[in-house]
Amino acid sequence: MPMKPIALLLAALLLGGCASFDELLPDEDSSEYEPLELDYSLPPTTGGGLFRSGYGGSLVSDKRAVRVGDILTIVLDESTQSSKSAGTSFGKQSSIGVGVPTVLGKTYPDVETSASAERDFSGSAKSSQQNTLRGSIAVTVHRVLPNGTLLVKGEKALRLNQGDEYIRLAGLVRMDDINRFNQVSSQNVANARISYAGRGVLNDSNSAGWLTRFFAHPLFPL
Repeated sequence: MPMKPIALLLAALLLGGCASFDELLPDEDSSEYEPLELDYSLPPTTGGGLFRSGYGGSLVSDKRAVRVGDILTIVLDESTQSSKSAGTSFGKQSSIGVGVPTVLGKTYPDVETSASAERDFSGSAKSSQQNTLRGSIAVTVHRVLPNGTLLVKGEKALRLNQGDEYIRLAGLVRMDDINRFNQVSSQNVANARISYAGRGVLNDSNSAGWLTRFFAHPLFPL
């Protein structure tokens, strides 16, 4: 086999093994999670009273998020666990034999022959995965749907000593699920999209090297 196709195949496998983690990192140029551009101009002043309604305060309502631009705290409480196993086995055995033939009363012992074949295969696979995410993230109300459901989005970027961590969340929240502390569990967020990724020394230590990913690639012939 020519060396050029082999080199191209190896290069494709290496690129496939290297382009795995960067896809999980948030796109810093994405405008989807940018803060809303709201009108922060001061409301007109009114004389004769201490309370000003234009500043968002209320004497009878609580502090739960209800309008575009309000901030809501999402309590992250995610836990998933999955397992899968499979097994396959089969066998086949066959044999054939030809005895000593006799032609016109004469035997031919040299023609006697026999053949046999046996095949066996067994394979098994097992995988399990468990993920837990705890914490909280503050999001902003980006839209209020006609039925009162809130479309919320938010992100959090943490720069630590040994690397960076990124959390992003988007989804739909019912006003009835918001408690008096202006919090809602992530389990009550519909169509939730939660991204958690990081990069740095700690993440590199938990990731397989490029050579390991190369040999574990599905296109690897062995």
